[in-house]
Amino acid sequence: MSEVTRAEYCVIACAEAWRGAGEILASPMGLIPSVGARLARHTFAPDLLLTDGEALLVGLDGTVEGWLPYRQHLALVTGGRRHVMMGASQIDRYGNQNIACIGDWAKPTRQLLGVRGAPVNTLNNPTSYWVPRHSRRVFVERVDMVCGVGYDRAAGARHHRIPRVVSDLGVFDFATPDRSMRLASLHPGVSVEQVREATGFDLVVPDEVSRTREPTAGELRLIREVIDPEDTRAREVAC
Repeated sequence: MSEVTRAEYCVIACAEAWRGAGEILASPMGLIPSVGARLARHTFAPDLLLTDGEALLVGLDGTVEGWLPYRQHLALVTGGRRHVMMGASQIDRYGNQNIACIGDWAKPTRQLLGVRGAPVNTLNNPTSYWVPRHSRRVFVERVDMVCGVGYDRAAGARHHRIPRVVSDLGVFDFATPDRSMRLASLHPGVSVEQVREATGFDLVVPDEVSRTREPTAGELRLIREVIDPEDTRAREVAC
């Protein structure tokens, strides 16, 4: 096997978001999260439910496993039985996410995707985030508009949880007393100083920071030969 790429470490980090999830709907958004969700289903999370992006539950080979009408989909979403991994144009120390606009919302300098389903996702089911290019433009002190709801705004939301944020530099969680973002692991070849320099707020960094785990030989074979033989993952993370 050739050397593990940064993109493949990111796939592993995304896959781990669904470890132990049981029979829930996985909704990955982005190339690497999609490869990660399929890897999880292939290996340590065989009960994950995957969709075709519309109204069908599908197996790993695309075989239809069931019908997921809109009403049932909403029942899963609002009942905590889905784990979505979304992108973030901005994210702050408490996990508030912005995908709507840059600048003052009344007169933004840049229009983005829009709020979409981010509030419902974050308040009603676990939501993780994938950021392919970690920078101060994304990891900001304060988001310009709150779309996905962070820990400082989610009081009383029964199913609110942000299990992890994965970037091309490392993995982050909110396992701190005030639920502010913590560096959980570094991808190989990345230093704490690099992460701090690329983050626009004071990140919680423990005394000992682990490394993102290595993929097994079997996982690498699945990624490279079965799930993503065209190496689409390299479009998001090239190194």
